[in-house]
Amino acid sequence: MARTKPTPPPAATLVLLVRHGQTPTTGKLLPGRAPGLHLADIGVDQAKKAADRIAELKTIDAIYASPLERARETAAPIAAARGMKVQIDKGLLECDFGDWTGAELKNLMKLPEWNTVQRAPSTFRFPNGESFTEMQTRMVSAVDRLRAKHQGGTIVCVSHADPIKALVAHAMGTHIDLFQRIVISTCSITAIAYGMGAPVVLTVNSTGGSLAELRPS
Repeated sequence: MARTKPTPPPAATLVLLVRHGQTPTTGKLLPGRAPGLHLADIGVDQAKKAADRIAELKTIDAIYASPLERARETAAPIAAARGMKVQIDKGLLECDFGDWTGAELKNLMKLPEWNTVQRAPSTFRFPNGESFTEMQTRMVSAVDRLRAKHQGGTIVCVSHADPIKALVAHAMGTHIDLFQRIVISTCSITAIAYGMGAPVVLTVNSTGGSLAELRPS
């Protein structure tokens, strides 16, 4: 009786997570989901450079972005380089900062709650907003849903710093209380491969160099 050849496992799906480019309020305000915030000139340049780096890859199956203007504007040159359209996905949205939306960071840092945000984020919910745990669950679910549509392919997801940090923490098996130790700079690229086993984090906060050799070791 002939032996049946084992079916090879499906190829891993590569997810490239891009933080939006710099805006006029980056590092000054907590813009959250407030509409009307666009990229600064330097952010436009950052987005073009990220697009050039991603253009080196052989194939991109889809490009997704948070609905906010700064994310869509960052995704635009990535899509243009491929002749593709940007697909909007609400799961990639910034954290809902509730009553903190639009506040100056220098003022927020003076609040007693700020220490909780930095050291025990799992216990904190933004007033009339989202908790960090809810944000992480939303982001992980969104990426799981999107990568399932492109099994074995490569997708780009343009999002925001905290959701990307929370996703990286989840992929590495790190508790959300430690996710503030991860840095995600404007227009940095983070790559995670999702296969049959645990996710493999290939690079985090990459701001230069070639992405062509990204693969699990």
